[in-house]
Amino acid sequence: MRPLEVLDLDALMGIERRAYSHPWTEAIFRDCLRAGYTCWAMDQQGELTGYAITSLAVGEYHILNLTVRPESQGRGYGRFLLRALVNWAKGQGAETAFLEVRPSNRTALNLYLSEGFNEVGLRKGYYPAARGREDALVMARNL
Repeated sequence: MRPLEVLDLDALMGIERRAYSHPWTEAIFRDCLRAGYTCWAMDQQGELTGYAITSLAVGEYHILNLTVRPESQGRGYGRFLLRALVNWAKGQGAETAFLEVRPSNRTALNLYLSEGFNEVGLRKGYYPAARGREDALVMARNL
């Protein structure tokens, strides 16, 4: 784990486009870096394996984007990254971690549930989808 840098954006965008039907744009990632969000890179043998964009304020830790490259999924990297984020947030004094997830993303949802996150809300029409919009489950975990 290390801080994400602008130089990582080419590799990151390759992963983002392969991982999502509606990926974030490079401009969004650049804005997150410029705005001072906490952005993490996870390297495996010198290659970007995953990344996370997070925000910490007033005791709340928001995980905005947590992604593992598709060809590395199913090997525990997402769990490793999530645990590292939670441990870092605890060390910074955060009291609660929040994230949103598509109900259709069963793999991610099961990961979050297994790591102690619970559903605390619903955001109607939050995500773009192939046919309109998809809701987001809002999940939280006390730290």
